[in-house]
Amino acid sequence: MDSRLIAWARAVKRRHAGPPPLWFFTDEARAPDPLSIIRRLPPGLCGVLLRHDSHPHRAALAKAAARLCRARRLALIIAGDAKLAARLQAGVHLRGGQGGRPTGWHGGLVSASVHNEAQMRRARRAGAELVFISPVFPTASHPGAVVLGGAGWRRLARQAGRIKPYALGGINGVNMKRTGLLCAGIGAIDAFL
Repeated sequence: MDSRLIAWARAVKRRHAGPPPLWFFTDEARAPDPLSIIRRLPPGLCGVLLRHDSHPHRAALAKAAARLCRARRLALIIAGDAKLAARLQAGVHLRGGQGGRPTGWHGGLVSASVHNEAQMRRARRAGAELVFISPVFPTASHPGAVVLGGAGWRRLARQAGRIKPYALGGINGVNMKRTGLLCAGIGAIDAFL
């Protein structure tokens, strides 16, 4: 992992209390064994957003990830499955701000992905505590997608209100500073590989 990214995360952690500044987004194609990467993440600075949606043993993988995250002092968010997240006492991720905070939610953090103003409004209504605004830069996850760039990211981030804005998409140890001081952290895949 890039030492510049770690240094940046430490500086962000001093400015922004709350959730970790670095989030590893699992990816079935590019990181088929997320547990090996979770074992290398810096404790206290990182979280894991488990997306392995089509994994044949997703619940078992999530349980193993939860155990490992607890042991290493890493936050865990499960994408798109509030029941699984609640069982594991993890957070839940709302894609595009869809779904809202589950009724009687007693799990961890609620995050949302945001690509435009409508999704930001949905994330605010859903009670998200952090939003991953993307794609900031060109990314292997969405080749050819229109990117926000630093200025577009900051425009959407200013609409977050009380929600902590995180940058996602093509983030690395060189370009993460282009998001500005408003950025509470980043989500990435390749930066952790």
